[in-house]
Amino acid sequence: MKMKHVNARLICQVSAAAALVLAGNAMAADAFSSDSKWMTGDWGGERTKLIEQGIDIKADYVGEVGGNLHGGYNDDKTARYADQFGLGVALDLQKLWGWDNTQAKIQLTNRNGYNISNDRVGDPRAGTLSSSQEVYGRGHMVRLTQLWIQHQFLDNKLDVKAGYFGEGEDFNTFPCDFQNLAFCGSQVGNWATNIWYNWPVSQAAIRVKYNINDELYAQIGAYNQNPSQLEHGNGFKLSGSGTKGTVLPVELVWSPKVNSLPGEYRVGYYKSTADASDVREDVNGLDAANTGDAYKTHSSKHGYWFVAQQQLTSHNGDASRGLNIAANATFHDKDTNFIDNYQSVMFVYKGPFDARPKDDVGIGAARIHVNDDVKKNAELLNVSNGVSDYDNPVFSPIRETEYNYEINYGFHVTNWLTVRPNLQYITHPGGVDAVDNALVAGLKIQSVF
Repeated sequence: MKMKHVNARLICQVSAAAALVLAGNAMAADAFSSDSKWMTGDWGGERTKLIEQGIDIKADYVGEVGGNLHGGYNDDKTARYADQFGLGVALDLQKLWGWDNTQAKIQLTNRNGYNISNDRVGDPRAGTLSSSQEVYGRGHMVRLTQLWIQHQFLDNKLDVKAGYFGEGEDFNTFPCDFQNLAFCGSQVGNWATNIWYNWPVSQAAIRVKYNINDELYAQIGAYNQNPSQLEHGNGFKLSGSGTKGTVLPVELVWSPKVNSLPGEYRVGYYKSTADASDVREDVNGLDAANTGDAYKTHSSKHGYWFVAQQQLTSHNGDASRGLNIAANATFHDKDTNFIDNYQSVMFVYKGPFDARPKDDVGIGAARIHVNDDVKKNAELLNVSNGVSDYDNPVFSPIRETEYNYEINYGFHVTNWLTVRPNLQYITHPGGVDAVDNALVAGLKIQSVF
């Protein structure tokens, strides 16, 4: 019996050693290996060693093509390309310097290119509400997107993060696998006009999270609202000059298992303490388009949101595959905000084919509604200017509701490369009924170096 125990121990030790050797060989993947997590490979094992020491180097690329196949404001067919390079490092300061439960991150981004939505899909006087290339925007420049430190207290119940980062990293978060902006990332930042800045813009900020239990946490944040950080050349601005106020988001996040499948549900509220202009009324409560007086100033603006993500099925018992549903809704201050509400729903099936278990197919629909007071203001401006002809350059397009649809297929080419062709259909681009509905062909490339 004793010999059996010795043999069992020996077998376990040999098996463990073999597993470590195999793991080491796997982690030391060559550049361009389809099994590697990174295109450049494990650098002969040095990258894994750095991670074990607390230094995780991040490098990635997103490129997006958009071509107008039919319709839109200008049906002169062409294609546009926009992209983003990212370079950063995540630090485990407990491993590096013995600082218990402490992490830090530095991230730079560089965006370039052009957007098919700006002058082909939408009327340049009105633009579009969403964008067929979500990666476009915030200037052709290098930005400091993240510079923060994070620490957990009270046996990891309390989590505090401070530095420079955006609201969408922690609040109203959402994946970005679709190419149309209406299905990608934190949606509040897309519709909360001029106050909530999404990636790649950073702001001086602090976020405090408390884990109520394993499935539920609450968090609150304070973010410096500084429009000057959007300006070209201010990608590394760390001073507070130009500050207008503070954005204060709060959120409750529940992550249950439903039929043993993961889900996440978010409900949140934001308030900006900065002054905000009314979208219609002047200082006397009359229509500013008629009086010509300055628009009324409000002492703040606010809104709230709901996000739901739930895996509905597994695929032959494999929980990494199956059907997922996601929905977003945001609602905004009708006095001050251009968009007063937005809703979307998406379905994604991961691993649709046994021969391609890591691919995915997605379909989504979104509705973006322009504040009725914005519409009324434009109508009054046109009357005041004596114009009614849409083709008159002085005419203010009447904006109501834009609908966006996307269907895509994600080819998991390697563990570090996904290529996602897609088709998008935009109804009433910019919310302008006079603009033809548009069909856009897209291609999204996501790579990790």
